[in-house]
Amino acid sequence: MSVRVTTARLRALLLTSIAFLVIAGTATGCGPGDDRPRIVVTTNILGDITREIAGGEAEVSVLMKPNADPHSFGLSAVQAAELENADLVVHNGLGLEENVTRHVEAARESGVATFAAGEAADPLTFHADGEGGPGDGAGAPDPHFWTDPDRVRKVAGLITDRIVEHVDGVNEKAVRDNAERYDGELAALSTWMEKSFAAIPEGRRALVTNHHVFGYLADRFGFRVVGAVIPSGTTLASPSSSDLRSLTRAMEKADVRTVFADSSQPTRLADVLRREMGGDVNVVPLYSESLTEKGEGAGTYLEMMRANTSAMTEGLTAD
Repeated sequence: MSVRVTTARLRALLLTSIAFLVIAGTATGCGPGDDRPRIVVTTNILGDITREIAGGEAEVSVLMKPNADPHSFGLSAVQAAELENADLVVHNGLGLEENVTRHVEAARESGVATFAAGEAADPLTFHADGEGGPGDGAGAPDPHFWTDPDRVRKVAGLITDRIVEHVDGVNEKAVRDNAERYDGELAALSTWMEKSFAAIPEGRRALVTNHHVFGYLADRFGFRVVGAVIPSGTTLASPSSSDLRSLTRAMEKADVRTVFADSSQPTRLADVLRREMGGDVNVVPLYSESLTEKGEGAGTYLEMMRANTSAMTEGLTAD
């Protein structure tokens, strides 16, 4: 009997220690003595936007590392615990964070306030051919709303409201002042992108990408989405030989020779297209689904969008 009691006590002590370490680990994003409220964000693009709005009023913890793929990144036990100990969770939704959704749902069920940014951004849907279009329930929702800066403006305003409503202890005026400043920067970005894209002749406003990610940009700025190497909205899918044949025929019909490949993914599939079409294909890297480390080209959302706009304009106007 004494052995059983000792074993039970050891087991209880071990479980208590593990729980303490997990809870302590959730505070690693905060400095010593930092008792600010905590906002946890799933993707690094939304994390950057949320930090701009929260400023110093809340600790913003971002789960997805720079250069990661939102479709495939997962969480550690400590990160999962962060979600359930947050004052607010901001996530993309619409199936983007495929390995994180259940953790967000668990946090919501435990009483944590959550905000699905993509669901609030007037989502487009994927057509049968994979292109994005106005949402009418005919296809799966496209989660890549951030390629349209005007939708990001809407989402940023809603994130502001959620912070004010659900995160106790923040200074509402400071948060709304941050949001107003950032909204001005987003408006300036949208105007600059429109002027930049105006340099691309109408006949050249055609996009081929590694996978379908720029439907919102196409819808906002008047581009045609010819197709994608991976005919899907997720990088977890794979193209078949018939998919590649269909795409090369579509590219030849549209007289398109530029493919935009995600900079965080290998360009092997785009290189396959180059071989399929006789080598005359220009592969241009873009930052589509993840920010980079600071100083590596796309350390913020604004920097990412400006870099992409310049690369797309140059790639589609080059002779």
